[in-house]
Amino acid sequence: MVTRRFALLVAAGAVVVAVVPAPWLVLGGVLVLLAGIAVLDALAAGPLTGVRLGREGDTTVWLGRSATVTLTVGNASGKPMRLSLRDTWVPSAGAGHEEHKLFLEPGTQQSVVTALVPTRHGDRPAVRVTLRSYGPLHLAYRQRPAAWNSANTPGWTLRVLPRFPSRRLLPEKLAKLRVFDGAVVTRGRGQGTEFDNLREYVIGDDVRSIDWRASARAQDVVVRTWRPERDRRVLCLLDTGRTAAARIGDEPRLDACIDAALLLSVLATRADDRVDLLAVDTAVRARVEGGGHRTKLARLIAGLAALEPALVETDFGLAVAELLRRDHKRALVVIFTALDPAPIIEGLLPVMAKLATRHRVVVAGVRDPETARLARLPDTGVTADDVHVAAAAELALDERDRVRAVLSQLGVTVIDETRDQFASKVADVYLTLKAAGRL
Repeated sequence: MVTRRFALLVAAGAVVVAVVPAPWLVLGGVLVLLAGIAVLDALAAGPLTGVRLGREGDTTVWLGRSATVTLTVGNASGKPMRLSLRDTWVPSAGAGHEEHKLFLEPGTQQSVVTALVPTRHGDRPAVRVTLRSYGPLHLAYRQRPAAWNSANTPGWTLRVLPRFPSRRLLPEKLAKLRVFDGAVVTRGRGQGTEFDNLREYVIGDDVRSIDWRASARAQDVVVRTWRPERDRRVLCLLDTGRTAAARIGDEPRLDACIDAALLLSVLATRADDRVDLLAVDTAVRARVEGGGHRTKLARLIAGLAALEPALVETDFGLAVAELLRRDHKRALVVIFTALDPAPIIEGLLPVMAKLATRHRVVVAGVRDPETARLARLPDTGVTADDVHVAAAAELALDERDRVRAVLSQLGVTVIDETRDQFASKVADVYLTLKAAGRL
């Protein structure tokens, strides 16, 4: 194939020969000469079969941060190579469309660094490395079909972990956790506590916590200390159906639920509780269970990264059946969904009674502040359309309140908060239940 430089030479030759006698004959000769030079230039270009490609770099990154992936280009042929290279990724990987110019002597290699700024969480793969090999005069180049380029592109997938803005709340929540778990033990036994150790009595200790038998053996007054029970079970059930695709502000509802689930999982892991994950719509999209605390948390984050909302109605019967079939011990089940009347009444309520009799259930939904805003009439210039919109919004709020009341009657704890307060509220409910020994 010829380059723009060849086209410019042809145009310049046409201008020059236009002023000489027999211009068409001269022009034909010039074209033949330039074509011959272009063919020789293409033959002098390094063969693309001699290019060797490899990758290294980041494999995971949090959404909102940048990653770098290095593409190593080697020349295994016997000719110098003048390459033009484009490293193409899926658009949401944020790789840009930069073209790289490389000159490789035989047996040498160079590195091309691609900066990635992903715009969505999940797996973001590299698509294709497109190569062109130019001749010394840059009049022509060699290029293989897209299928050949795709087959010779080294595979690489960047896993983009979901945004975790509630990470900033961790110091505050962990401080609350330490008040009643681990660092600070209680001096008296309460609901949901287990024996920790014995220590010497100090002024201010509750005399009811004195262990008289241990005091007699030690010939000193010792007291029992207690801590909240550990190794409780926490299960995060994420609804990935159509209601999860609704946008709350500038992000899908599912992203807010993932953020809250991450905060809850980190807290429960630090409290030595067991955390499992189940994501369901019409099928099970993700399941994380078993393993050690550290490895499970990494697997849970990776499982959340690949979740995307599906435009289908969630089958809560399937979700509850999975829970009841696998989990026989009592657990805290946090259902991240929307408090919309139709899916709750038709899908969740028919199976909620069976679930609530075996487990402690929390239903957590992100409230859309736009609905409350629409329910308020403007101060001036009220029109008939404003009245109808406000009435519809008020009806939606009333239906949400009725859903909350029905769930509460079944013994379910309901969380209905805006995006800014949602993750914090979910964590506070867990900490409250943990302190009270009601998990």
